[in-house]
Amino acid sequence: MKPIWIVDDDQSIRFVLEKALAREALPVRSFTNARDVLAALEDDEPQVLVSDIRMPGGSGIDLLARVKERHPGLPVIIMTAFSDLDSAVSAFQGGAFEYLPKPFDLPKAVELIRRAVDESLREEVRDERLAQVPEMLGQAPAMQDVFRAIGRLSQSNVTVLITGESGSGKELVARALHKHSPRASGPFIAINTAAIPKDLLESELFGHERGAFTGAQTTRRGRFEQADGGTLFLDEIGDMPFDLQTRLLRVLSDGQFYRVGGHNPLRSNVRVIAATHQNLEERVRQGVFREDLFHRLNVIRLRLPPLRERREDIPTLARYFLQKSAKELGVEAKRISDAALERLLSFDFPGNVRQLENICHWLTVMAPAQVIEAKDLPPELLGEATLSPKPAVSVLPPVPPSATAVVGAGATAAVQPPAPGEAASAPAGDWLRDLEREARDLLLAGQPNVWDTLSRRFEARLIHTALELTRGRRIEAAQKLGIGRNTITRKIQELGLDES
Repeated sequence: MKPIWIVDDDQSIRFVLEKALAREALPVRSFTNARDVLAALEDDEPQVLVSDIRMPGGSGIDLLARVKERHPGLPVIIMTAFSDLDSAVSAFQGGAFEYLPKPFDLPKAVELIRRAVDESLREEVRDERLAQVPEMLGQAPAMQDVFRAIGRLSQSNVTVLITGESGSGKELVARALHKHSPRASGPFIAINTAAIPKDLLESELFGHERGAFTGAQTTRRGRFEQADGGTLFLDEIGDMPFDLQTRLLRVLSDGQFYRVGGHNPLRSNVRVIAATHQNLEERVRQGVFREDLFHRLNVIRLRLPPLRERREDIPTLARYFLQKSAKELGVEAKRISDAALERLLSFDFPGNVRQLENICHWLTVMAPAQVIEAKDLPPELLGEATLSPKPAVSVLPPVPPSATAVVGAGATAAVQPPAPGEAASAPAGDWLRDLEREARDLLLAGQPNVWDTLSRRFEARLIHTALELTRGRRIEAAQKLGIGRNTITRKIQELGLDES
């Protein structure tokens, strides 16, 4: 583990924190000013940065901004006296993991730093797993055509439009185009334009100035600014609202844009890669997609084949996903028999590669032996229409929403987290028994991703309750829950609570 960096001109604060963290077997490195920290960042990086707000030679607020430019994912804790609380809250909103008021309770300070370390280590594990995943797998002629196209475009900055069905791997192609381009050292920023509410999408793309709208307490950089020098991936571009298409066209035409509420034009050096599962020519004919934007995006088009057009890749992909699932679950990887592979090869996979991955994860959990036989496959692959006794629970691996109608009568609705305003149905003293009963039902029914399903419900209810008590004030809600503001903001987005 990398050391925790403590920045404070007060020697007694540094000494107390050094000793307390040493007792926790956490490595520490101390600094007296922001200048030395910035110099050290040239060839080193901390696990967590803990900085005072007032120091000679540069404030903790300035240091936070400089550090976030270089290492946006690094947790930064700002220490502050109560007289500086307003400044600390501003810093907190600008990206600090948490703030620590002085004088602080030492055990609580250590607990806060430990939380920041855990968060940082989780991000590292996630990044490491992503780095280990091969870019793409495929020996089918259709996929080889895609690989050759990526190779031909490797030294180009040209705009690319990727088309293909949901779950076919369009983002993987976009990441490969970025990785093998002259912009590989720059950021790769992805945004799903269909997943963000219309009134927030403009701010997500272009950023906003402080006070531009209710709740805009600080200036925020949009995705175009964040992707400067790199690649911006606009997924599901066919669903972008019509009025925002005009703004996007203007950026693609002259490279300039304005933040929401801003008056000064900004310029960002970005390569745009767009993707859609829709027929954009038809969308243009329907009048819901701008023809000039279509032609601006459609410089180079890559069609990603659905899995049913590359069946020869199914055995390789299945074995890879079984290995991946086993590693994630900490179990021995299962093998698949020839008879079971034949069944997979005969299935059309309306959910494409994503559905095959979900099936392999389901088999890792549910298949009774180390060798997967045809009879172990889920009902949809066996031509059965076995329904769960509870209509809200599916015994099938989940498929993308766009593919649900194709699966047929064998697919029931996947479990969704409860609506945030949904009233609790059980007495307070019985909630653990209710949780146990629900978990048992899901596990016996063969529902995949039980952990994620119940965790999302639990987190959604906790956060919604805290926001109700604080009348929507996220910082206060985060404090009551004992989590950081960055964490609650991320969870609100992940759980879709913003849309409620």
